[in-house]
Amino acid sequence: MATGFSTIAALLTVVPAARNVADGSLTLVKKWHGWFSFGVVRGGYIFSRAVPELVWAMIIIFIFKPGILPGAIALALHNFGILGKLFAEVIEDIDSRPVRNLSSSGAGRFQLFLYGVLPAALPRFLTYILYRWEVIMRTTIVVGFVGAGGLGQQFKLSMSFFHYTDITLLLFFYIILVFAADYTSEKARIFIK
Repeated sequence: MATGFSTIAALLTVVPAARNVADGSLTLVKKWHGWFSFGVVRGGYIFSRAVPELVWAMIIIFIFKPGILPGAIALALHNFGILGKLFAEVIEDIDSRPVRNLSSSGAGRFQLFLYGVLPAALPRFLTYILYRWEVIMRTTIVVGFVGAGGLGQQFKLSMSFFHYTDITLLLFFYIILVFAADYTSEKARIFIK
């Protein structure tokens, strides 16, 4: 859930966050609000990733009751800033010639993104999404310690009651889960290239 939430939010806000979109060098269209949008979105990215997942989880626990949803939202908020910045840098580094050709032939903003930016940026977008998915898998245990659900909460309960066999079993399955995520991510990266 955290990876999905952060990916959707980053994709919805990435276009105004790219410097070459803000100054009009990518789309050949300069708007007065380009730099304002750039500053607001990039500031949101900075704030989102500056607050650690654990702090986000403790803040969100006050809004929602303890469970899986607060943990997913906390992880999504932190990773939204990271993915957004990475996605914006990908757009800043793409070859601008195809996008400029589309723009000069009269394509709209959505068409520029769909046919010019997305095909060039999608492989790197997917690489970053898969990488953050791996990181989120490892971070869930930390966020769960504050009551934000998941394996971390179960791990904390087992430690509180001195159930060492449960702790060992949880650690074993957690390691298997991380290895599975790493393996899946590695195979997907090979497929993407």
